[in-house]
Amino acid sequence: MSNAEHTLQPAPLQGRWRIALLLGFGVLVNYFDRVNLSVSHAALVTTFGISDVIFGYLSSAYSLTYAMCQLPVGILLDRFGVRRVGIVSTFLWSLASFASALTPSVGGFFASRFLLGVGEAPTFPGYAKAIGLWFPPEERSFATAIFDAAAKFASAIGVPLIGFVLLQIGWRLSFALTGVVSLLFLGLFAQGYRDPSAAVRNAHADDSSEETASSRAISEPFTATGDSLGSLLKQRKVLGLALGFGAYNYVFYLLLTWLPSYLSSALHIDLLHSFLYTGVPWLFATATDLLIGGLLADHLIQRGWNASRVRKTILVGGTAFGLCILGAVHTHSAPVALLWISISIGGLAAASPIGWSIPSLIARPEDVGKVGGIVNFSNQVSGIAAPIITGHLVYAMHSFAWAFRLSAIYLVIGIAGYVFLLGKIEMPREHGQQG
Repeated sequence: MSNAEHTLQPAPLQGRWRIALLLGFGVLVNYFDRVNLSVSHAALVTTFGISDVIFGYLSSAYSLTYAMCQLPVGILLDRFGVRRVGIVSTFLWSLASFASALTPSVGGFFASRFLLGVGEAPTFPGYAKAIGLWFPPEERSFATAIFDAAAKFASAIGVPLIGFVLLQIGWRLSFALTGVVSLLFLGLFAQGYRDPSAAVRNAHADDSSEETASSRAISEPFTATGDSLGSLLKQRKVLGLALGFGAYNYVFYLLLTWLPSYLSSALHIDLLHSFLYTGVPWLFATATDLLIGGLLADHLIQRGWNASRVRKTILVGGTAFGLCILGAVHTHSAPVALLWISISIGGLAAASPIGWSIPSLIARPEDVGKVGGIVNFSNQVSGIAAPIITGHLVYAMHSFAWAFRLSAIYLVIGIAGYVFLLGKIEMPREHGQQG
């Protein structure tokens, strides 16, 4: 580990693992709202009479406003902090779930998905910023994996669970139920999360002997304004991370929005079993996210392995495993397709927490929110494109083969971004860091 990682970052703060678990629960709830749509595909076709193409656009509606909000959200997070922005955003995404349940038309459903994108936009850049503030670098991979793995676990349990609820009480009440759960999380977050400056002041009031010099430093507000978005967009490391993560998110959203339909239509599995089988790849992804991208990475770094090399190996290697989605192109066997898809999303999941820990390692504290916003903007452009392009390809070719091939091409481009643009995972040299 570089000396810079030790000297520039605060010492571990008490209660940080409780914060990580709280953020993980937030992402779990967050993704219940997202997977609800893919589960409701057939029901929405029946209710509104939409085609696969329209469903592709509906699946992307959320990502459109989500992407548009990423750059301003980064600025808001750096200015107002994770807690204040998080409370407002959680209320908005809760409201969007209830709006989806009540809408009388497909136009209203589009509007509710647009609102959901606005509400959930601060989640990942905000939580990445929170981990950077609460955790030292050698613990960030696993801390990040806790909330990142929750996105995969939400799909693993959310699809069969919400699918069962939908089949029992209908799609409208399933959306209302996720709204209720979101409001419960809002109460937990408002009560349980504090930005580190407040946490340090409270700890100091209880026992001033526990406050270290570095934790006192984090209690002070940032005096620097940080770099502009334009300046950050010119940095090779930021562009490389954004390109690689965009490729990851294309595959992620392809599977998030279309996997139940793929299993049902392409492999002729009945609706209930397609919900159950969808959980298999996401459970595997949850495990690789936590064990490889989280625990293994931190373990090797804490044992003295080169931190940049460990992170880079998992990042590039995991993304390369994503290419295994090509194994599902020609098979008509559900077990074989699930095996290849599980390996693909499992590799990408292992790389994901590494990627989300990088903004706080390549950017100064006052820029982490903006870098996270840039990266997540790239992610959501892919999140917009993947469902729409997949819908058009499936409609035109009656097959998912080219949808999977296109995602593999994008992954190759993303790997090149990690290798040739991101480079060594460290602060840019113009900020005074030593290589």
